[in-house]
Amino acid sequence: MKFAQLNRYSLGRAILVSLCTLLLAACASQPVYRQSTAPLKTVASVDLQKYLGTWYEIYRLPNWFEDQDCLIVTANYSLRDDGHIQVINRCQKQHSLKQAKGIAKVVPGSQNAQLRVSFFRPFYGDYWIIDLAPDYSWVLIGEPSGKFFWILARQAQLPQALENDLLARAAALGYQKKDLIKPANRISP
Repeated sequence: MKFAQLNRYSLGRAILVSLCTLLLAACASQPVYRQSTAPLKTVASVDLQKYLGTWYEIYRLPNWFEDQDCLIVTANYSLRDDGHIQVINRCQKQHSLKQAKGIAKVVPGSQNAQLRVSFFRPFYGDYWIIDLAPDYSWVLIGEPSGKFFWILARQAQLPQALENDLLARAAALGYQKKDLIKPANRISP
C-alpha cells in the first residue's frame, strides 16, 4: 500500500515538474519584438476604478497563449474582495469561445501602473501600463523584456485616425506595425 501511494505521489510530482518546465520553456522562447534600448516606462499613475471593466484587443504581438483564430478578444478587469484584480480574457472564435481567468496584483509603489498577472499560479508576468488616454478609452500595455505588447480600447473598432495615432505611439516605443496582429473584432455571418 505504501509503495503504491509513493508511486502515485512520484508520478504526480513528475507530471507537475514536466508541466512547469514546458511552461517556462514556452515563456523563455518568446521572441523579443521591441526595437529600442531605452528603458520602458509606465504612465505616472492609474485610477484603478476607471481602468476596471471591459477592454477590446486592437493589436497584439504574437504569443504562445493567444490563438491566431481569435476574432474578438476582450479582457475584463474587476476588483476582488481581497483587493486584487480578477482578470477574464476571452477569445471569441467563429463557432466557439475560449476563456482564461487570472489574477492581477498591483506592484507596490507603482501608483497602479505596474501589475503582476497570473493565469498559471504561481507564475506571474509583468503588465505595465505604458500609455493611457486621459479618458481611459485606450491603453498601451507592455513589459520590460519587449516580448509582449497590446493595444486595447473600450470599443471594438476605432476610427482610422485614432488607430494610426496609437500605432505611431507604439512605433515611438520600439514596436513595429509589421509584428502586430489585429483581430477582426467581429464575427462573420
